[in-house]
Amino acid sequence: MKIDVVRVGYLRANCYLLKKENCVLVIDPGDEYEKIQEAIGNHQIVGVLITHQHPDHVGALDFFEEEKVYDFSNLKEGGMVIEPFTFEVIQTPGHKSDSLSFYFEEENVMFTGDFLFKGSVGRMDLPTGSLKEMKESLQKMKKYDPKIVIYPGHGPCSILGEELENAREIVGD
Repeated sequence: MKIDVVRVGYLRANCYLLKKENCVLVIDPGDEYEKIQEAIGNHQIVGVLITHQHPDHVGALDFFEEEKVYDFSNLKEGGMVIEPFTFEVIQTPGHKSDSLSFYFEEENVMFTGDFLFKGSVGRMDLPTGSLKEMKESLQKMKKYDPKIVIYPGHGPCSILGEELENAREIVGD
């Protein structure tokens, strides 16, 4: 699987394009559809995953086929297949109540949206943000391989174990 990042919008959100077998899975098309479409090229869009419903992560969503969009409203926690991609959906509220992370075990990568960043966690002072839920979500992450590469909603990649340690200093526990 090849992972491309397209930074979009005034907040420079990371829109990820996962490419495999001439198919693409789009994660968080936040803005600048033309820029995203150019990076997709002639790959077939098989799905669009949304980590949470903040405008900087869904601003270009209307340009995609509605039946290919997957978010908190139509995903359950657990295993998921959108051929040729296999991944795990993980509910990770804290930044927002509808926050999801997507773990691709075969590649040992996780897309965390605004739940977990390099050196920080997502803001909890916006509507439906919650310190209690953030702590619970961080606790849930401890069962995963600490060497997983995380791809956050903004900024550079990092390593799950390092960010869980950083988060412990930020939110406690």
